[in-house]
Amino acid sequence: MAAQESNIQQLLQLAIEKKASDLHLIVGIAPMLRMDGELEPVPHEPMMTPSSIELMLKDILTAEQHEQLIVNKELDFSLNFSEKARFRVNAYTQKRSLAAAFRAIPISIPQIDELGLPPIMHTFTGLKQGLVLVTGPTGHGKSTSLAAMLDEINTNRANHIVTIEDPIEFILNPRQSIVSQREMNNDTHSWSVALRSVLREDPDVVLVGEMRDYETIAAALTVAETGHLVFATLHTNSASQTVDRVVDVFPSEQQDQVKLQLSNVLEAVISQRLIPATTGGRVVAYELMLATTAIRTAIREGKTHQIDSIIQTSSESGMNTLEASLAQLVRDGKVSIETAKSFAIRPEQLSRLIHR
Repeated sequence: MAAQESNIQQLLQLAIEKKASDLHLIVGIAPMLRMDGELEPVPHEPMMTPSSIELMLKDILTAEQHEQLIVNKELDFSLNFSEKARFRVNAYTQKRSLAAAFRAIPISIPQIDELGLPPIMHTFTGLKQGLVLVTGPTGHGKSTSLAAMLDEINTNRANHIVTIEDPIEFILNPRQSIVSQREMNNDTHSWSVALRSVLREDPDVVLVGEMRDYETIAAALTVAETGHLVFATLHTNSASQTVDRVVDVFPSEQQDQVKLQLSNVLEAVISQRLIPATTGGRVVAYELMLATTAIRTAIREGKTHQIDSIIQTSSESGMNTLEASLAQLVRDGKVSIETAKSFAIRPEQLSRLIHR
């Protein structure tokens, strides 16, 4: 790509063609693509300058969005690009210069089985109420997994699905269900206001894009408690850490009540990672916790330290540790031992599972 021809459309098109998950624009370096989890510079591209990034962003921002970016120093928005992909964009300021990160979002929503997720996740789409949490680091497929489950509900059930997102990622086109997708700033002013009003919108299924603070978590629990099916994400690494995060966000005097509330509404936690595959690309590894009687008791009694061992000894009910998932990927030849160890939470347990 010749320097003088470079523009944001060409860079986004290149990201799509190379199946990159992300495009980064930062002053002082060439545009960078993340492919299979690794960052690579765009070939033959010059270093980005403050003016080149500003021009690129002006090309895709409305006047109102540009003003918000300048005033707030950062901005989340979604960008429709051609018929092949959309992008979730975070424009921000670093060292007094604009920068941007573009996350590619496919137009078509993959199915649960296509993603390599456990078949038991199909049962989550048949639930009438409760809370299902999808957790893991940024960039490890949480939004895609949630979209796959919502799309299955949309295909098979006559429900009202309401999503609250920042920004909207996958577009759910109504099929059996009707769909209301609400985007922060454009459609609502705050997570807490949106979640308070969602109960007046006659929902059956609610997606909370991220349970990020006390108000959001409290509201999501209430929505689940009042007979709705709620899907949400958290940036946690395991099921036990997820339970602790939800409880710890509340004042100490409320935590016993929250443990009881969470033990009643929680149905499952899936914590996932995208692991570089031996043949290129990435495959999913996951920890899965199901809300059995033992799990509900541990949550209610505040014994989250027992959750890991309950998961380890409950494989017959469908639960799975991250290490068991990684070990299976190694045995199947999909992931190298070294790669698996680098993603394991308990490497010594992984070694025992691989060599048993």
